[in-house]
Amino acid sequence: MDAAALKVGDAIPELTINRVSRQTLALYAGASGDHNPIHIDTDFTRAAGVGDVFAHGMLVMAWLGRALTGFAPQSALRSWGVRFASITQVGARIRCTGTVTERFEQDGERRLRLDIAATDEHGDVKLKGEAVVAVG
Repeated sequence: MDAAALKVGDAIPELTINRVSRQTLALYAGASGDHNPIHIDTDFTRAAGVGDVFAHGMLVMAWLGRALTGFAPQSALRSWGVRFASITQVGARIRCTGTVTERFEQDGERRLRLDIAATDEHGDVKLKGEAVVAVG
């Protein structure tokens, strides 16, 4: 995909995570150092009245980051941020998307502003935000 040719309204390639698994949550906890039991201990979540473990918000944000760097190299990423909107349950399929909302120039570079989001298979928004990438 030629990022420099994108127009307002065009989408970047999406990234789909087939299923959030308990194994993925355990591996992420080990890699990130975030061992909050709400993400890895079913006995703890049941006792807390939550019912089951759920994904780390930063894990879902990392998947959204993968979608961005799959579209443009990390060196082209100028900014990005998200708002955490809802819990990501075990078993969810996550779809990471981005849409061009603006083309502009700044600091001698052509840039794209993107609306970005991570949603599940039911359309429930998990994260929503914005990114800016330099192009061509």
